Order: sequence, then C-alpha cells, then structure tokens
Amino acid sequence: MRVFIVAVGSHGDVLPLLAIAAELRRREHAVTLAAPAPFAAMAARADLPFFAIGTEEDYRLAAAEAELWRPWRGVGAMFRHVSAATEPVYRWLAANAQPGESVVVASTLALGARVAQEKLGLDVVTVHLMPLLAGSRADPPVLPGLPLPERLPARFRHWIGRGADRFVIGPAALPALNEFRARLDLPPVQRLRRWWSSPQRVLLTFPKWYAAPQPHRMPQSLQVGFPLADRFGDIAEPEPAVARFLEAGPPPLAFTYGSAMSRSQTFFRTALRICAELGRRGILLAPQSGQVPARLPDGVLHVPYAPFSRVLPRCAALVHHGGIGTVAQALAAGIPQLVVPVAFDHFDEARWLRRLGVGAALSRRRFTPGRAAPTLRHLLTDPRVAQACTAAKARMAQEDGVAEACDAVEAFARTIRPPAG
Repeated sequence: MRVFIVAVGSHGDVLPLLAIAAELRRREHAVTLAAPAPFAAMAARADLPFFAIGTEEDYRLAAAEAELWRPWRGVGAMFRHVSAATEPVYRWLAANAQPGESVVVASTLALGARVAQEKLGLDVVTVHLMPLLAGSRADPPVLPGLPLPERLPARFRHWIGRGADRFVIGPAALPALNEFRARLDLPPVQRLRRWWSSPQRVLLTFPKWYAAPQPHRMPQSLQVGFPLADRFGDIAEPEPAVARFLEAGPPPLAFTYGSAMSRSQTFFRTALRICAELGRRGILLAPQSGQVPARLPDGVLHVPYAPFSRVLPRCAALVHHGGIGTVAQALAAGIPQLVVPVAFDHFDEARWLRRLGVGAALSRRRFTPGRAAPTLRHLLTDPRVAQACTAAKARMAQEDGVAEACDAVEAFARTIRPPAG
C-alpha cells in the first residue's frame, strides 16, 4: 500500500501523524510524509521520505505572529498560513498519488488533500486530533475566547458555534480556498467545518473515556486512542542534565507553553514565583529563545525540549497551554494538570480535564502566583485528584492509539482495494 501522509501545523499537529507514518512504514507500507519544512530532520530520523510544505522561514514567521495567539484573532492568522499550504499539497498529491492505488492520511488543516479528493478522486482519511473538531449538538465544545457556562442549554451553545463558523472561521478561511477551487472548476465550500472531514473515513484520535462519543453527522468516523508521539520530536531521550536534575531532588513542577509559542515570558516569570511560593523545584520547557529569564534560582532548570514520556512521570504536576498532545502525555504520566489556555482547542481541553477530575484551569489574566499556587496546592494534595490521575494512567497504559490508527488505515485500504479473486 502506498500512503501519503499530510500534516499541517506545529509539533502537536505533526508528531502524531509522523508516528502513524513511522508505524505504517514499519508494517512495510510505502509511506511519504508531507509537513512543514522544520520537520524534515524528524522525518529523516524515522527513515521517512519527506516533502517540505513551505520553508523554515515561513514556519518561523507564522509562529512569531502575535495575532496567532489571541483566541478569536488567532483563527484569521492561522488560516492565512494554512491557505499558503493548500495549493502545494494539492500539486504534490496530483503528481504522486493515484486513485485506487494510494491512501492519503491528512490532518484537519491539510485542506489541499480534501481538494485533491474531490478533484482527482483520491481516497482520503481525515485525522481530527481533538474533540473540538468532532462537533456535537448534545455537548458543544468550549470555543476559544468564549467560555459559555455549561449550564446554558446545549442548543444555544451549538447555535453560538454556528455563528462562529459564519462570522469568524468562514471569512478567514473560505475566500482563499474557494478562489483556488474556482481555478480547478470546483464549487465553493459554504461551511468549512462540515467540508474539511473526508466523507470516506475520519479518525478521531482521542479515547471514548476522555471525550465520550456524541451524536453528530459523521457516521464515517472511528474513535481511537491518543497517538502518543513525543519520542519522534526534537530528541528521543532527555539530555543528561535533565536526568541528573530529576534524580537530584523531589519531583519538580513542569511548565511548558507549547512548541510554537514565542510570547510566553510572563508565563515563565510567573512559573518561577509559583515554585518559590510552593517551595517546589521546577523544570521549564521552552524551545523558543528569550522566553525564560537568563538567570534562574537554584532548583529550577530550563531545557528547550525533552520527551514528555521520559520526564513527566518524574514530575509532580504539569502547568501548560492545553494542547491535546501535552494533555495526553500528562494523563499517561498520571499527574495533575493546570491549564492556562491560549487559543484554539485549549479552552475545550481544560473542560475535559475538569470533568475527569485530573486538572483545573486559569485564564492568562488570572494566572498569577496568588491564584495559581493555591490551585496547584489543591491539585497536589486532594486524594480525589490523585485517584483520578491514577485511573487515567491505568487507562492510558491499556491502549495504543498509534497502532489503532494504523489498523484503521489498513482496514480502510482494504475497502478500496478488495483482495484479488
């Protein structure tokens, strides 16, 4: 089977697809990965042929855009950069993939793959990494920057979400997409969040115990476990300095604000004050330069990157932005989480963590030592939180989201290429 995997986004969007690609290649399928240029080295370590979407400078400029990290304005900024990838992805697939002979596995924002499906008849599996993208009338997601109380009727919250489609997402995404589609003699897309899911197969890569399946209009969807993929990142094992730090004292608090966030100085300054307030050691994970103070107190370590699966099980708690990949790693480690959401799905992930009893959330404005320290103290000492974290860890140990996703891709391929005879 020839598989073309397309991942558009940052580490949290790309690494799960990279892990699926690597496992499919291990199963002896011919796999090629398309992703932003900075992921070329990671693909090479996984021995995956690679097609670069854009340049490293394109990726750097996108991550540095201030508007990207604002709840509502971030949607427009994101789709400006996503639109630039649509035509290159389409042209790459048109030149390499064949209907009936290839399977395309595409992340949500790989819009060029959906265009290729419609224009060229390619067989496409869409991968939605987070519950926000599944949609539900019965239990609508929490939208970025619009944390409506859950006591409001679900029907009303769903109606507000439809308004976001019409007045925020549509104007940001559809003009460029429909201009490209017009050049291909394709009709315009009216509602992006209905169109971007393949009508053939959709994988929802979060387990049912995390976000229970809800009635929705995607009968072609299949729910699998979290595709844990941190070891496919910048490095597979922690640096020796990290191992020495973890062994030198009690479990630290871990802080991260995501791989692409370049305006997290206030977050990390607050992290230092929280560590001092609670008398805890801390490990600050920040790949972007200039985010962490140059001089750190004793008992606090800064590292650009470390695989969470190796670090978090030895930490006391994790404070982070709310990305779904980070959420999953902390669940696997069995530690409580404090979410300080920025944009996108972060607000919705905080809701699921609260429901599970494993975490809490504070807005960026309310993320101060005076509020965060007592919140963390509660998460670290409440036996009910500890019990919920232990239960989540046990559930995570029983599943393999990457293998489940690959099984689903192989099963899909068999439906489009029935066995001979």
